[in-house]
Amino acid sequence: MKLILAVVQDEDTDALTEALVGAGYRFTKISTTGSFLRTGNTSLMIGVEDAGTQGVLDILQRTCRRRTQIAVPYSPALEPGLLYMPENFEVEVGGAVVFVANVSRFERI
Repeated sequence: MKLILAVVQDEDTDALTEALVGAGYRFTKISTTGSFLRTGNTSLMIGVEDAGTQGVLDILQRTCRRRTQIAVPYSPALEPGLLYMPENFEVEVGGAVVFVANVSRFERI
């Protein structure tokens, strides 16, 4: 058995969760926040048998696309020595960060 932890941008969450449910996968959805852009993410914990791992990865690849967007600089405080970005800049967002871990024990209680 595997535990797949996928961190995706909120914009991709609806399509991803609909595809997972449609394919019969169960998951737990957790709201998270990215550190660099301070934007909303969703983390999904998906438990699957080993044979289901590739199916989940295929769905993630199909529904979580990378794209560019304009970011507004975040400045928590104007202190000497902090990085200052005076203008908006383009960043790549989307896609998914995926961790696949072996599960030594699983119980449904």
